[in-house]
Amino acid sequence: MNGTADAARVLVVDDAATVRMYHCKLLTDAGFRVEQAANGLEAVESAMVNPFDLFVVDVNMPKMDGYACVETLRGDTVATSAPIVMISTEDGPGDADRAYRAGANLYLVKPVDAARLVRVATMLSGAPL
Repeated sequence: MNGTADAARVLVVDDAATVRMYHCKLLTDAGFRVEQAANGLEAVESAMVNPFDLFVVDVNMPKMDGYACVETLRGDTVATSAPIVMISTEDGPGDADRAYRAGANLYLVKPVDAARLVRVATMLSGAPL
């Protein structure tokens, strides 16, 4: 775990290790406490054990994709209100709508600008500026 004890807790969920590490580094450097999961199933299991202030979730993953992960998190009383940002290479008509219907608060297309990701995480998590 990284960051200070009072920092917002973020779970980064992506099956691509390089993307996961990149997003984790950006958020850790910005002062967040960051944990990671390699798929939606791991994310749901982590959320059942520890509450998070924000989830950053990829769409295309094995075992449980991002849409199913978000729907499951939204159905769990622990994660119901935590903001969720979905990030994907999918940029077709309806991709963002599907994410919002699943329960995401924001849909971003990869590659996400580093400063934008930190700004979004700060705003949605309620972390101090």
